[in-house]
Amino acid sequence: MTGPSGGEPGLIAVVGPTGTGKSELGLQLAEELGGEIINADSMQFYRGMDIGTAKLPLAERRGVPHHLMDTLEITEEASVARFQAEARQAIADIRARGLHPILLGGSGLYVRAVLDVLEFPGTDPKLRRRLDAELQQDGAVAFRARLRAVDPESEQRIGDYKRLVRALEVYELTGRPFSSFMPKRQYFQPALQIGLNGDRGVLHDRLARRVDTMVEQGLLAEVRTLAGAGLRAGRTACRALGYQQFLRVLDEAGYSTADAAADTVVATRQFARRQSTWFNADPRISWLDFADPDLLRSALARIRPG
Repeated sequence: MTGPSGGEPGLIAVVGPTGTGKSELGLQLAEELGGEIINADSMQFYRGMDIGTAKLPLAERRGVPHHLMDTLEITEEASVARFQAEARQAIADIRARGLHPILLGGSGLYVRAVLDVLEFPGTDPKLRRRLDAELQQDGAVAFRARLRAVDPESEQRIGDYKRLVRALEVYELTGRPFSSFMPKRQYFQPALQIGLNGDRGVLHDRLARRVDTMVEQGLLAEVRTLAGAGLRAGRTACRALGYQQFLRVLDEAGYSTADAAADTVVATRQFARRQSTWFNADPRISWLDFADPDLLRSALARIRPG
């Protein structure tokens, strides 16, 4: 395996809807280019959530290091800001060893947090409580007028009270309008995004088969074990596709494994559609058909044009 050459992008991201084969292409690229993978699937952060997240077992990673997998307990809440810092540090470490960092996943905001110029202003619970009280005391009209005076763009865009408070909190903390922290499609460092997508009917069939395989591999037993470890208490993990459905098998009489599997298929297809919409909005992505029999060669042609 060889490290990055001058004509290749410093960071490669493989993105797209679930079930399109991102994990396999990422492995092939890492083997071909000399790289290591950085996980950007937010549900694969959680220890023990293996079957339902289609997490590659260690034995199937073919010796390619995978970073930022199994970093959280199921009771913890994932943080985009924390992930951004950890992923960028992993990228720097991989590049320092002369290798290719390959960002891999379908969690759109997490991908953008790594790739793009995107800042996360801090929070101050004491300030937040004061602003909440002032909103209740002064009313929404006066509160909006305060925000309009310092950040008219956010005032026009924000509809709910919680985000009104957040916008004023950010201004008081930083002296900058909340709108100035909105993401822009500007890479943090040189990057190439390769997107995988294809025929929706074919993808739907693949997703149904994948859920069937998860059931056969023991998804219900995995959920039962995690439930005993506090899955229901986790604000994020318990809502993961498959896990929320199979928790119902444990919690609701008359709701069967077959019901959970069918509902998981529907939810996963809907999720894939939302992912497609998110990534299709980014004109920088170079798209490939996941069914291309020469997918690796096609991807390498985008990485090494000419």
